[in-house]
Amino acid sequence: MENDRIRPDHQSVNLPAQDKLTLQRRTLLGSLFGAALGTTFGATLGTIATSAFPRFAFAQDALLPLNTPGLDHLDVIVPDVAATAKFYMGVFNTTLHAQPFQGGQRYFVLLGPLPENRAVGYLAIGDSRGRGTYIGHFCTSVVDWRRDSKAIFAAMAESFSDAGLGEFPGSTGVGGIFADPDGIEIQFLPAPDTVVTAAVPSDLVAAGQGLVTPLRVDNVLLQVSDLDRALAYYRILYGNETQRDDAGHTVFEFSNGSRLLLEQTTYIYGNAQPRIARFGIRVAPFDHAAVAAGITRLGATVLDAEAADVVRFRDPDGNVVELVPA
Repeated sequence: MENDRIRPDHQSVNLPAQDKLTLQRRTLLGSLFGAALGTTFGATLGTIATSAFPRFAFAQDALLPLNTPGLDHLDVIVPDVAATAKFYMGVFNTTLHAQPFQGGQRYFVLLGPLPENRAVGYLAIGDSRGRGTYIGHFCTSVVDWRRDSKAIFAAMAESFSDAGLGEFPGSTGVGGIFADPDGIEIQFLPAPDTVVTAAVPSDLVAAGQGLVTPLRVDNVLLQVSDLDRALAYYRILYGNETQRDDAGHTVFEFSNGSRLLLEQTTYIYGNAQPRIARFGIRVAPFDHAAVAAGITRLGATVLDAEAADVVRFRDPDGNVVELVPA
């Protein structure tokens, strides 16, 4: 993604709004410097800045594409949070945390040991409160998010408008959550992402009893209504996609090894609505047959997967999940 961020071409280009503002400031400063010296040298520097090296010279000032390590966490929205937490603690050999939330509990299945700074990936489990069952949002943490959040949202709004994607409404939920034009929810949080301090170890179920050891979020699959326009949207956020995988998904790869996958929805029952269709968790190597049998005993349905070493299943709530060996 870093290669997408810096483009040292020497041609005139149409710049995003945040780059235009940066260049205007550099030109002004160059002109003032020249006036102070009694020469045109400073103004000349400003002219060079605006025309000769438009992206390379000022890449450090660009807010988009985002400076993100990648996918950090996601959540599932279910009618019985305790039952879902118990299921995933049967899958993952890890610890469970809980946070009091709106009169109930919100659970956090940790995707690794909890360090002192609480920087660890996790699967959050929230109460649907009659909203059905679905994968709620995915999060990509952002470097310097606390400092730059307002400027990033402003740059996003300008870039989306320029791309013909309409008026960006900004954050529509708690903690920087917003939606893409399909209504798919995304969250930005400061990098590194951390488990909320209000979440404490839960005694709902014993720790360390699961089938596989989780390491991090591996992938999230989005089914979108218009692939070309969705790609234009996500390129603004994350830079250019890197490849198409064996299943035909368009793939955005991140520095932490996670992947965001996009595919067009198909006009069939159960698959026509834009959504987060599934997620994958990177886990330590495991015995495929033994884990598949264990998943079945826990009440899930094992599904076919493109990769022979991946275990894909539909959990008891109907969400589709993959276990991807490291």
